[in-house]
Amino acid sequence: MTRLTGSALRVTVFIGENDTWHHKPLYAEIVHRAHAAGLAGASVFRGIEGFGASSRIHTSRLLSLSEDLPVAIVIVDTEERVRAFLPQLDELVTEGLVILDECEVIRYVGRTDDSGASDAKGKRSL
Repeated sequence: MTRLTGSALRVTVFIGENDTWHHKPLYAEIVHRAHAAGLAGASVFRGIEGFGASSRIHTSRLLSLSEDLPVAIVIVDTEERVRAFLPQLDELVTEGLVILDECEVIRYVGRTDDSGASDAKGKRSL
């Protein structure tokens, strides 16, 4: 069971949905590397509209010319573990924004691996 509480560091990476790393989505590479590094967790959020350093607005609205929507990858773990991961982000993120925020984790508990069976949606059966 994974547990994390107290002071933590959140890294948020803002990139474009169409950004790639070796012909695969960049956001997927970041998540897989965070997992391989043993970080507590990572999530990817797709934006519906935004702009960055280019000042070009990207939007999901109908009839829009832009399909390269903003994507945010959020990773939270201890400061030491997040800072150890930053060199990998330096390698991967050539265009975008990486920010760090101190945060406090109130509750983070993974699922237990006991003998209770669960279905495909993670619901336990008795």
